Amino acid sequence: MMDNQSFDDPREELISTISTEMGRIRDALSEIKVQIEQTEKVVNTEQQRNADLATELRTVQDNLDTIPRQDIRAKYDEALDARFRLSTMRGQLEKFQANRETMEQNQLLLSKLLNKIQGVDVFHEEDDGDIVAGTPVTAVNIVRIVQAQEEERQRLARQMHDGPAQSLTNFILQAEICQRLFDRNPERAAEELDNLKNSAGITFQKVRDFIFDLRPMMLDDLGVVPTVRRYVESFNEKSGIETSLELLGEERRLETHREVMIFRGIQELLVNARDYAAPSKISIRLDMGVERIRADIEDNGRGFDAEAALSPMQDAHADPRVQSIITLKETFDLVGGSLTITSSETEGTSARLELPAESNRF
Repeated sequence: MMDNQSFDDPREELISTISTEMGRIRDALSEIKVQIEQTEKVVNTEQQRNADLATELRTVQDNLDTIPRQDIRAKYDEALDARFRLSTMRGQLEKFQANRETMEQNQLLLSKLLNKIQGVDVFHEEDDGDIVAGTPVTAVNIVRIVQAQEEERQRLARQMHDGPAQSLTNFILQAEICQRLFDRNPERAAEELDNLKNSAGITFQKVRDFIFDLRPMMLDDLGVVPTVRRYVESFNEKSGIETSLELLGEERRLETHREVMIFRGIQELLVNARDYAAPSKISIRLDMGVERIRADIEDNGRGFDAEAALSPMQDAHADPRVQSIITLKETFDLVGGSLTITSSETEGTSARLELPAESNRF
């Protein structure tokens, strides 16, 4: 509401209107931040409840002959209810996060508009992490990158909980079963030990893959080229997508932070192609040039209107694929690099990452 305030200058009226809307969005972001935190706590509680019930169900399965039928059914009903509640709360959390991202994008667009009108940069970051008027747009990019990193950490935490942590719980259960069976049924105990050994082998491989995706040690030991080569081989095997790698230029070591950025950029674009484009082929060309490092990633999958999707006037946060690309682009832009995307719905997607091989700025 303008409170009947009048303006002789339309420019001042527009500035006031935009500022008022930015304040409203800021207040809404503070509120939704609290909702997200509360919902995350509920989701974590429900995940633990599901893990506990999964352990109880395995105990039930091993004692079907001694547990009353009504107790078995009650336990399964409880597990189904817990799974439904977890799914519901996860959906609610994703909705809150999507709303937050939409508001942040609207806030960014308003800041750019206000910047054009006033001829100054308009955002700064408050202590609680919200973005408000007063700081260069570069700071907005940094904040969004940090937010993306935090979301990635949350994803990894969930993956650890649902993967290795759950497997360790199963190991404990199987070990207890073996312990009880040694005296009563040695043959059954031997079978359970074989199952435990197989499960341990599968989980160990999953943990190794998880560690490689999180931070491949060979990136520090051998450099970016061997690491990319190994990652492409693994990606090819696990995704079932025909993925090829062509290397140009001198295979050499770079500064650690450059190697990390190149590897992470290629990794991000490959995962995007796998998750959103459903291609049958992906090709990577890594050119270790003297002055600039270039990585071209092309796929023949389902593309998108890149020009429209990456336009400042579009709600990019509505599409996780576009959001990921924008964050990656901003990261490379901040260090003198670049990311360009060419895509259409019928001809797949081509992406080029470029990074200075050496720079006083980075």
